This record gives sequence, structure tokens and C-alpha cells, in this order.
Amino acid sequence: MTHLTPLTTLPPRAHGKLTVVAKARDNGVSALADLHQTGSAKILMTPARDAVEGVILNTSGGLTGGDTLSIAATAQIGARLRLTTQAAERVYRTADDTIARVRNLVTAERGARVDWLPQETILFQNGALRRSLSVKMAADARVLIVEPVLFGRLAMGEVVTQARFADSLTIERDGDMVFRDASTLNGNITATLDKPALGNGARAMALVVFAAPEAEAHLDPIRKVLPPSAGVSLVRDGVLVLRALAPDGFELRRTLIPVLDRLSGDALPRSWRL
Repeated sequence: MTHLTPLTTLPPRAHGKLTVVAKARDNGVSALADLHQTGSAKILMTPARDAVEGVILNTSGGLTGGDTLSIAATAQIGARLRLTTQAAERVYRTADDTIARVRNLVTAERGARVDWLPQETILFQNGALRRSLSVKMAADARVLIVEPVLFGRLAMGEVVTQARFADSLTIERDGDMVFRDASTLNGNITATLDKPALGNGARAMALVVFAAPEAEAHLDPIRKVLPPSAGVSLVRDGVLVLRALAPDGFELRRTLIPVLDRLSGDALPRSWRL
């Protein structure tokens, strides 16, 4: 009698890559120049008069250990590209020591503009994520970035007592590094954020960066509308940086939407309004 040894079942892994390129036509209207998508990374192009606008979808339904996702977004000379996500990205429990990895690259050529406007990333209990965003831009280009993160969902009573989160952002302007930021939270993230000097009980945070020649003009108007849990500064010529903390995602959006409306020229994607 033959005995079969059962095979070890490995958890499924999702991998996705997306490349999207916008160009400017002779009449100045932006149009799609190139699009390539594989695996779980997809994009839905949506109508917009002033830009090539797309909604990014992760068809795997979320990220877990071993998953990989990479997006390369380019606005060629004089073009405008605006990207958001269909919904919040979820980082679920990983069954082992592996982590989910997200690597994104944004390029804005001469006179171009890229608005990188994903909705929230939600880190759940035992989730593990390492994410990076690299921006390369010309001196007269414009790039708007927002990266909101939620640690569990307060309304659902979720507490993140064990998770791993590492996030980094770099911006190069004409080859010179003009901004670099990195955040790392490990272990009992809830306890860390409860510390008065760190999060003072916050469960949501966001980083907003606007790199543009006219960035300084937005400093005082934005500062006037921010709550005490948020702050904005001009870290160097043409680079405006805002950081915000909030008790939950709803309050975080109340802080972010007026700011993003202003910095995007009232062109915030519809998915942010739902």
C-alpha cells in the first residue's frame, strides 16, 4: 500500500507591478503615453480635464507577508498626472516572519506635475509592511504627496499590540536630495502612540509634501486652518511639509481634505469624498 506524504501548503502570495506614463500633447492637454500592469496591480483611468487621472487597485484585497507591489508613475515634459487609490490599502496579519514590500517611484520631468494621493493604509494586528517612495523631479516641476496611515480601526475596537511598519520617502530635485524622511514603528504600536511625546493617543497619522516653486505661498494659509495636532513648515526653498496626528481616520480626513484641496487646485479625486 502506498502512503502519500502531504505537501506543505504555503500561504498564497500576491505580486503586482504597474507603470503609468503621462505626456503633453501639442495643445498642452495631458494624455496617456504608456501603461503596463501585471499581477495584482491594476489601474482604472478616470475622466479629468486637466490631467491624466487614475485609480489604483490592488486586486488581492490587501497586503500580507511576502506580498510585493511596485508602481512607477511618470509625468513627461509639461504633462500632469494624478493618482489615487480605490479604497484604503489593508495590511493584514502575516503568518510568519515575512513582510509585505511596497516600492514606488514618481518622476516629474520639466514643467510637469504629479499628484500622488493614495487613500489611507490600515495596519492591522500582526501586520508587517516596508514601504518606500522615491521622487525624482525637475527644478520647475511640481509634486504633491500624501501618505495617510491608520493603526487599526478605532470604531471597530481594534488595538495594534504587535506589528511592524517601516516607511521612507526621498525627493531629488535636479539630482540633489531636497527631502528625506523615514518612520519605523515596531511591536506594541498602540502603546507607543499613547505616549504624550509621540502620539498622545493618536491612531492615525499623515505626511504631506508639496514640492513646487510656489510652495512658500501656501504656508501661512494652511497653518491657519490646522488643528493643534498638525503642523506645517517650509523645510527648504520650494518644499512644504505637513505632519498630522488624529484619533481616527475621520478626524484625519477633516484635517487633510482642506489642505489637499488647496494644494491640488481643488482637483482632489472623487474617491476622497466618499
